[in-house]
Amino acid sequence: MVKISTVEARDHFSDVINRAAFGKERIVLTRRGKDLVAVVPIEDIRVLEALEDRADAEAAKEALADYTLHGGIPWEEVKAELRQAKK
Repeated sequence: MVKISTVEARDHFSDVINRAAFGKERIVLTRRGKDLVAVVPIEDIRVLEALEDRADAEAAKEALADYTLHGGIPWEEVKAELRQAKK
């Protein structure tokens, strides 16, 4: 993975975009020597979002299974807990 400063990225913006879009490079932009953001191919984002969707679906299945097994929490109890948390 390539690292470049935000100043260099600004000076060569179209090159950075083209390297990620067409060269499939992952480019980390740094500021004051620290990683700040990354410019990545759109395919990487699509894969990441698909993985997040899969994790969300799995969590929803687990929550439904827990609800089916143990039941839910009454709304009045939830409201009372929220009021307590605000104090």
